[in-house]
Amino acid sequence: MAAIIGVIYFYKYKNTALKYFLLLLWYVTINDIIGMYLREKVTHYNAIIYNIYYVVNFTYLLLLYRAYLSNKKSKVVVLTFTLIYLFSFIVNGFFENYLIEFQRFPYIIAALFLIITVILYFSEVLNSEKVLHAKKNLLFWISVGLLLYYVGNIPFRIIRNYYQDLADATILFLVNLTLGIVMYICFIIGFLWSDKKQQY
Repeated sequence: MAAIIGVIYFYKYKNTALKYFLLLLWYVTINDIIGMYLREKVTHYNAIIYNIYYVVNFTYLLLLYRAYLSNKKSKVVVLTFTLIYLFSFIVNGFFENYLIEFQRFPYIIAALFLIITVILYFSEVLNSEKVLHAKKNLLFWISVGLLLYYVGNIPFRIIRNYYQDLADATILFLVNLTLGIVMYICFIIGFLWSDKKQQY
């Protein structure tokens, strides 16, 4: 739904770095369909396509914020985050088989880095005139969605990965589903409420 609405309102942000965010939403959709098909029809192992997705997702989002941040130190911090994440992903490949296992440690690192990056973005917005038009800015709503999702998701990700005996699969699924719905609602609000003039 978010991807479809993103297409309808593409004119608002088509000349900005956010135009690739729409591609990311469609990539997520296609990736989930392929992942479900592989798991149910072909093999029980679909980790590889999600591991590739995580690399694309986190790298794009971190670099997106780097493009929008004004503070040079913040830009350097976010670039450093990106490189550390990619390095951790490569190194972790020696410990986990990414063909059949979902990345664990790199995911948590990237999620934490993304949360910090979003906070850096919010800090800049709050300390500038942009705060007056924040609710009309698509990246603001994307940031709200990402922050809510990953702040809520990390604890459950850790429990699922490292404390499986304590994890109730149904509860974890429902929590993750709820967080995902909230995130995509924020994206949709951003597409609907954003003003073309406030996207730069």
